[in-house]
Amino acid sequence: MIALLQRVHQASVFIDQQRIAEINQGLLVFVAIQKHDNEDVAMRLSERVIGYRIFADEEGKMNKSVADIHGGVLLVPQFTLAADTNKGMRPSFSRTATPEQGAELFDYFLDITKSKYATVHSGEFGADMQIHLINDGPATFWLQL
Repeated sequence: MIALLQRVHQASVFIDQQRIAEINQGLLVFVAIQKHDNEDVAMRLSERVIGYRIFADEEGKMNKSVADIHGGVLLVPQFTLAADTNKGMRPSFSRTATPEQGAELFDYFLDITKSKYATVHSGEFGADMQIHLINDGPATFWLQL
């Protein structure tokens, strides 16, 4: 699994011009599911997303997690993060999970993250989404398990 974390002041997801999810300060997390991923990987990645220390403490050092600052988490499925871009001029999606496996594992990841942290919202798997965000920093981190 891959999680691309973006520290944000605000982020929202729109489908068909309707806002379906929104957070203020926190993490916008784009999530990709790969063929070899499973529930154990999803659980570990969820722990890392919630506990990853990328928010400033009183001394300005990245020492606080989204939970420490009581921020929001917005999870957005994005299979293109798992694309193989090593050759040619077109991405290969041979490493990505099937749509069925991806949807099932994303739902599990969403459920497990919600069970660990109260302020979690999400986009919709397989939907054409428009993401609005105001980066904080910008600070962007790639987590891969």
